[in-house]
Amino acid sequence: MTAAKRVAVVSGGGAGIGFAIAQRLSEADFAVVILDIGEGSAESAAQSITEGGGVARGYRADVSDRGEVDAAIDAARDELGPISAVVANAAVAIQQPFLDMTLEQWNRTLAINLTGTFNVVQSAIPDLVATGWGRIVLISSSSAQRGAPNMAHYAASKGGQMALTKALAMEFAKSGITVNTVAPSSIDTPSVQKKRDAGKIPSAADMAKYIPVGRVGTGEDIAAAVGYLVSDGASYVTGQTISVNGGSFIG
Repeated sequence: MTAAKRVAVVSGGGAGIGFAIAQRLSEADFAVVILDIGEGSAESAAQSITEGGGVARGYRADVSDRGEVDAAIDAARDELGPISAVVANAAVAIQQPFLDMTLEQWNRTLAINLTGTFNVVQSAIPDLVATGWGRIVLISSSSAQRGAPNMAHYAASKGGQMALTKALAMEFAKSGITVNTVAPSSIDTPSVQKKRDAGKIPSAADMAKYIPVGRVGTGEDIAAAVGYLVSDGASYVTGQTISVNGGSFIG
């Protein structure tokens, strides 16, 4: 086991917003546990953080598979110690008109985005309760706040995360655990770029015209909000949704 540090789990941490969050938590002196379904992506992300002087481990895990989640978190405990913080970021966001949406597409989206959040949080939270200190941050979306055409399954799953946040915040407040949501909007990530390349969404420059701060967001913008919420200084903030959207709407 490594020297004692607070340990943070980041699901979907192999790239994009999740990797930016993992880097920020490493800079805040957390040992970081990265879960990701992409082959080799969790391990590669962890290696990058380690090469930068941090402590990190990467485990391939499908968050919709409770067995894989439990195995990864158990391995992380063995290597790094008890979990102190959880950032549930893993998600899928597939555009599909509601009338054409299949039950399989609906179920898969909820299995990853909402049940996957349940799996990661429930697997890790006994450590937080046992130590009397913990931080849980769910990465939701502006789609749950204002709606999104062709994204009913995604918006529903992200709205579920917001409701789960409030329920957990109430249930675990007296255990020294805070639970909050970050709701991003218009964030530039590799997956967004793929959609842009396919002509499914406007260019970054066109999107920026409708954002008051004049630019699209970055993974680092989301990571900064998460960094605050997992800090000791955020001990009086719980059950909240922090909208990180450049002022693009009042959420």
